[in-house]
Order: sequence, then C-alpha cells, then structure tokens
Amino acid sequence: MSKRLHEDIFNQSDDDNTNDLFENHARGNDGSPPNMAPTNDSVRPYVCETCGKAFLQKKYLAVHMRTHSGEKPYVCETCSNAFARSGNLKAHMRTHTGEKPHVCETCGNAFTTIGNLKTHMRTHTGEKPHVCETCGNAFTTSSNLIVHMRTHTGEKPYVCETCSMVFTRSGDLTVHMRTHSGERPHVCETCGKAFAQSGNLTTHMLRHSGEKPHVCETCGKAFSLSSDLARHILTHMGEKPHVCETCGKSFSTPDHLAVHMRTHTGEKPFVCETCGKAYSQSGSLDRHMRTHSGEKPYVCETCGKAFAQSHHLAEHMRTHTGEKPYVCETCGNTFARSHGLVEHMRTHTGEKPYVCETCGNAFARSSSLAEHMRTHTGEKSHVCETCGWAFSHPGNLVKHMLTHSDVL
Repeated sequence: MSKRLHEDIFNQSDDDNTNDLFENHARGNDGSPPNMAPTNDSVRPYVCETCGKAFLQKKYLAVHMRTHSGEKPYVCETCSNAFARSGNLKAHMRTHTGEKPHVCETCGNAFTTIGNLKTHMRTHTGEKPHVCETCGNAFTTSSNLIVHMRTHTGEKPYVCETCSMVFTRSGDLTVHMRTHSGERPHVCETCGKAFAQSGNLTTHMLRHSGEKPHVCETCGKAFSLSSDLARHILTHMGEKPHVCETCGKSFSTPDHLAVHMRTHTGEKPFVCETCGKAYSQSGSLDRHMRTHSGEKPYVCETCGKAFAQSHHLAEHMRTHTGEKPYVCETCGNTFARSHGLVEHMRTHTGEKPYVCETCGNAFARSSSLAEHMRTHTGEKSHVCETCGWAFSHPGNLVKHMLTHSDVL
C-alpha cells in the first residue's frame, strides 16, 4: 500500500467518502462485512475485540478503537474542539482560515474537504447512492439516510437537557434550545429584527420586498408563502375537516382550530415584553410591537405613506385607485372599507349598538358616541384658529367659521 494512500485515509475530514475509504480497509478488497471472515485471514490480521471489525494495519485498529473509547487526542488550538483523527483536525482548521482548496469544475463552488466536494458533485450528476431498505428513498449522503431511518424506527437521540424534549436531528435540538436561551442569531439587515431560525428571517424579508410569488389560480390572490396559498385554496374547496369539540365550528387547517380553541380557554401565550399585554396569536403580538417600535414596513409606492399593517396599506391604495369593493345589497351604495359598509347597513336596520352610560342615548357609530359624551364632560376639542372659540362638535365649528368668512 502506497504512502499516498495512507495520507489520503488519515488526512481527510470525517465525511462520507473518507469513512468509505477507512471502511474499505476494515472490510478488505472482497467487500465483505467487517464481522465476517475475509477470503484470506492474513489480509486483515488486526481485529477489534469490542465489535469484531478487522483491519489491515495496527494503526487503523488504533484509530478505530477511539470510536469505542471516545478518545479525541487532536485538539484545535484556536477553539479547543477535539477530534479522533488528525485529518479531521486539519479539515476543521479550514473553518478558521477560510481555506477551500477543493473546487467544483462545473459551477466553481469551493469546499474545505474533498469529501464535501464529492458530495456536492452529486447535485450535478443526480447520484443518490444511499438507499433506504425499508421504503426505497435514496439520498446523496449517508448522514441523510441515517436521519431518514429514524422516521421508520422512531428514534430521537437528541435530548434537551432543560425540558427533556427529544429530536431526531441535532439541528432541530439546536433551534429548540433558543426557546430557552432567547438567542436570535438571524438578523434582518433592513429593520434589525432578529429571529431564532433562518427560515423565519427569509419569510420576514418578504414583508420588505412585498414579493408574493404564489398566486391562487381561482381568484388571483397572491401570497408570500406557498403554505399560505395552500391554506387559502381550502377556502375555495369549502373543505373544513377540523372541528371544534366545544362549539362545533369547523376549520380548514389544524392551526386555525388551535388558534380558535384559545377563544374557549382564554389562553394568550404571546406576551409583549415591553408592556405585558398578551395575545392569542403571534401575528397579533407582532402588530402590537409596532406600536412601541414605530415600525411601518408597508409603504405606498404612489405617495410614500407608510403603514404598520398590510391591510391598512391595502385600504389606503383604494384612495388612489378609487376602488370600492364593498357593496350594500339594499341600496347599492359602495364603500372602500368593510367597516364603512357595516356602519352604513345600520341606516337600513336601525341598529344603534353604542349606548351612552350617562343618559342612555344610542348611536350607530362609535365616533358619534364619543362626540355625544362631550356634552356630558364639557370637552370642546374643536378650536377656531381665528378667534380661539372651542366647540364639542366639528359641525358647530364649521358653522362658526362662516362668521369669519365674507359669506355673512
């Protein structure tokens, strides 16, 4: 065996291809499993007494024994991470130096180890050599296959030491730990808002760009996320399989049912750290936080006016387009806002839901009640800029202004 082959084995990173090389030396040239005898016993004379694997040379057995003992004699002087093989330490050092000597000839991407380059090449060739024997799914790396196998076995080896929740992947545990630590390493460069997961930052960035690439083929409504579009499509299908056991109301998604259940339980798990106000939905908390930060991420491209909420921008845009989509079925009057139609309908029904607690007078609009209350409090907030006289009702101020004009 050449000296170069020895160096290849011990100077590569702990990736799939290096492990395959090392494993081949444990198996022998005939490819037989390590716990089976080779064609010639003299080919692999060094046998692990713990698991039965056999090796060509004593040095290979010594390295293998560290998988049982946990010994990691190669320590990084920069960050103190320790490794079982010198090659792994060498590859790790590139994370500090930034060196990426292995370059893909197809697309130019560079990698710290040749194993990572070989794995990357499969994105060009489509090769997926690691096949699940249970369901036939194929993967580009053995590590992805190992994680996939846990969907069949139910194994969740990564345990949170704080709350004992278990996870199938180490990355999921890392993200979960941030719920305890409060760490939010993914920061929006536009507004400074931070997130625990990179995916949440990606979603947030759509608020600034306004991009909505996912369009409903039925009604043309557009969404930033494909998941939002999928939920929206259910509103056309009329399918609502998720039923509230308390009141019988049904919902198209389990998430909507979960939020609805809080109307029965009174649960408000999303709490403002500034003022302590609590909400049943995370989106409601996000909108509330803008009252503290003053953030107005939704900007009108026509006049530049900014809004804290997207639906406020949508309503504002109708002042430019003249669109009035809300139509009264009784008289045909149209309105730019749904609230305008609701108030108008009371002129037909006679409903007056806003009642003065002092005298019992009732009003169709909350603003009318507010103005009426000034007759009890004596407040006069409408002031004439010419003479300083004040009035409780804006209509009275308008009439008064005529005394200053040339009309009278």
